[in-house]
Amino acid sequence: MIGVIAKADQRVVVREFFELFKTPWEFHEEERTYDVVIATADRVPPLDAPLLLIYGCDTTSTDPAIGVIAGRRRAGASLQCGSMSAPIYGGLLTFQEDSAGAVHATTDEGIAALRFDRGGATIIRLGYDLFEEVRFLLTVGQPVQHARVPTLDAHIRMLRTWILNAGVPLVEIPPVPAGYDFTVCLTHDIDFVGIRRHRFDHTMWGFLYRSTVGSLRRVLKGRLSVARLLMMWRAAASLPFVFLGWTEDFWNPFPWYLHVEQGLPATYFLIPFKRRVGQHVPGRHPARRATAYDVADIPQWPTALREKGCEVGVHGIDAWHDVPKGRAELMRITAITGVPIAGVRMHWLLSDVGTASTLERAGYTYDASAGYNETIGYLNGTTQTFRPFTTHTLLELPLHIQDGALFYPHNLDLSEAEAAEQCRLLLDHAQSSGGVLTVLWHDRSHGPERLWGDFYIGLVQTLRSSNVWFATASQAVGWFHARRRVRFERPDHGSHSSVRVFYEGPPIDPPLILRQHDGAHATDTTWNGVTSLDVRSPLPVAS
Repeated sequence: MIGVIAKADQRVVVREFFELFKTPWEFHEEERTYDVVIATADRVPPLDAPLLLIYGCDTTSTDPAIGVIAGRRRAGASLQCGSMSAPIYGGLLTFQEDSAGAVHATTDEGIAALRFDRGGATIIRLGYDLFEEVRFLLTVGQPVQHARVPTLDAHIRMLRTWILNAGVPLVEIPPVPAGYDFTVCLTHDIDFVGIRRHRFDHTMWGFLYRSTVGSLRRVLKGRLSVARLLMMWRAAASLPFVFLGWTEDFWNPFPWYLHVEQGLPATYFLIPFKRRVGQHVPGRHPARRATAYDVADIPQWPTALREKGCEVGVHGIDAWHDVPKGRAELMRITAITGVPIAGVRMHWLLSDVGTASTLERAGYTYDASAGYNETIGYLNGTTQTFRPFTTHTLLELPLHIQDGALFYPHNLDLSEAEAAEQCRLLLDHAQSSGGVLTVLWHDRSHGPERLWGDFYIGLVQTLRSSNVWFATASQAVGWFHARRRVRFERPDHGSHSSVRVFYEGPPIDPPLILRQHDGAHATDTTWNGVTSLDVRSPLPVAS
């Protein structure tokens, strides 16, 4: 059991952190004993715990007693602890070399953490505040230069490692369903349902330029093959016949994705109202945010998608800043589909500090907008869904891989080989840490002039060959909601090494994993929440 001594304004952050690192914990009570104590408050009472972790970028009342000599304070650094690393975004206090403890972690600026071994107990003094780092990651998010670093997951990994290295057994529920390595959400933002709706507008002229002159330039730069150049020219030449309805519209996304995904559940975010730019749209050319279609123009497709096991969500226009408009967008999709809609992804990924609360009040249960437009990676430093601090039930489903971020010339502008290498890094992290890997491929990305369909086919094949649970966004978020409802409790007069795991709700499918670490050994138990569990060494048993 972990006891937490935190600052008064950090309690909501602590609770959310331990929904992500799902292990027994509670706010510290003086009459109780603990295996681990984590402190960010200035004053730490005398403790008898095998491991004490003291975080903070200010000197504490405990520092002189344990032999800490403070050095310089700075803002931001790169933390290194053995093979583990993470950027630090808030304040960092370094320590002088003549401090009493052993060096535990460093930065380019000096010693960032000290370890003290005192009579069978371990004290680790860290020069940053863990919970302020978590607050920053889940509110502001990471700058683009650190996008590829799963920073929040790294903080969890470091804390887990330090606990186990101190010889403390640990029970946790990892963020992955039993029988799988991680979860995959395939998602599609549907901004276009064909080029036939774009006669003589900027979209049509842009397509003609990019598929002819623009594609020739890419061939000359070695970024496009001659075979694909000819495909683009054929598509451009066929445009009059597409407008006349004599040949297939090469931007129709639905048949292509259903064929490529072949029964995999995917989530399609559809536009509720066409020709609406929306309010408060930043950036260049805001008028281009308006679309030429909405869900009422394609009434057959929501039904067809649901019959294939897919989900339809809202591709929001003004929902990010306006509750009544967000509710109207939700109801518009619901009226066409005839089924309740839970989730939203904002068109252009627009958001501000109030968006999560606004979406929740409008009736959404999850938002899938937490990602980058210009790169791939971890905006909030994690593969896990999380609850923003301004909401009660709405969860954020993070976005990790986006087609436009990979291939647009003004974004990463990667070759397919480079993109595969970058995606592989994200897959490897999901393989080791679990969570959800969310992929966004847009409507026209498979066709000319983008022709990113072959890469997507390869990505889907790679994911199929992995041990993953394919889920719609609602299914993945629902699984994490169930995991969040699991609670740990210990007897009032029992051992601090004994806890009961309980859950109230329908059976969890796929089941959870209850993982019990004992040194280098870990034992997994599959659990669907139907019975409570008593967790003692060495194995949990059903009560």
